[in-house]
Amino acid sequence: MNKKTQKLMRGLTAVLTVVFFLVIYQTHRAVVFTMDDEWYSTKLYDTAPVTGLWDIVKSQIWHYNNWGGRSIAHGILQLTLMAGQWAADLLNVAVTVLLGVLMCRVAGQRGLWAFLAALSMVLGLNADWRMTMFWQSGAANYLYTTVFVLGFVHCYLRQVPDEGSFLPWKGGRSKGEGAEKDEPSALPGITLWILPLGLAAGWSNENMGPGVWVLSGAVMAFVWREGRKIRPWMVLGNLACLAGSVLCIVAPGNAVRSSLVESRKYGFLWQLFLRCYGEAKGALDYLFPTLLVLGALFMMCVCVGKQAVGRRSVLLCACALLSWGAFLLAPHYPARAAFGTMVLCICAALSLARRILDRCGRLAWPFWWGTVLIWLRGMYFCGEYLAVLWGWIR
Repeated sequence: MNKKTQKLMRGLTAVLTVVFFLVIYQTHRAVVFTMDDEWYSTKLYDTAPVTGLWDIVKSQIWHYNNWGGRSIAHGILQLTLMAGQWAADLLNVAVTVLLGVLMCRVAGQRGLWAFLAALSMVLGLNADWRMTMFWQSGAANYLYTTVFVLGFVHCYLRQVPDEGSFLPWKGGRSKGEGAEKDEPSALPGITLWILPLGLAAGWSNENMGPGVWVLSGAVMAFVWREGRKIRPWMVLGNLACLAGSVLCIVAPGNAVRSSLVESRKYGFLWQLFLRCYGEAKGALDYLFPTLLVLGALFMMCVCVGKQAVGRRSVLLCACALLSWGAFLLAPHYPARAAFGTMVLCICAALSLARRILDRCGRLAWPFWWGTVLIWLRGMYFCGEYLAVLWGWIR
């Protein structure tokens, strides 16, 4: 691709990115605090409004014992609600930017196109875009916590070279063959901050925490297989993630909430059928557009690029599979709960796109147009919502 074409592509991508964030911000301004937002703006155990950090701590203790275990997500929610609508909208946009950056880092991608492609797919392929990105309670539970998950995943995926066998535990070197030379430099202060990050990632959602914990364990197994030292921060992060997952899942409030689900009154076989139906709906409805994109890129990587899909994509897909399969243990699988799984699949797709473009640069324009189509779908979602709200569509 010549310099003039590259310059044109960058310019068009920059314009689409600016339009994207203008529409995103305007949609945030249009979606007001509602439903659960009104309840979480109080102390929960009474109707008095939250006025400080101590109120949030007390309300989350009550929430943990009486309604659910996502203390970190709902603590963030109460903080943003206390800050007010305008501040929450700006913060949501900033977290969306951070999500796009982390998705590119996890996928090993760089550049404005990858950033736009990541966020366009998060919006355009989303099964419940308004409830996961713009409704304040949904944003805290999914948008914010996925940032913690990706930050944690990135720390571990840096330790795994993308090139190599399809299976991350095969094709390793024997101990003493100079594996330490390829080890990436440690992130500054990681031994200290991996603990709160691991705890937040594990305590994010009931299905995402165990998935990323398994991923961190798989990376440590790979590092050991390569004859490298398992660093203290890896163990600390893994244990913190495990602790967060356990705290989230075993919360007494989860049992209280689950007991109110009507399907719990049915027999075992009927419950099993409904949960298998929920899993099928998750894959063939909520995640289906994302899986189509991921499958197409997988076929292009193998059949057109004539190369392996890479360890990074394998690990991300395995983690996504675990987060999807975990809902077999849950009595309810709403569309918004597929957000974290979708983001992991998109990261795997971006990683595959990087490998394809490294081998077949001529596909840059087709990939760019594919991004534009998904971008248009996301803009349609927001545009339709705003047009109805403003009375342009009656």
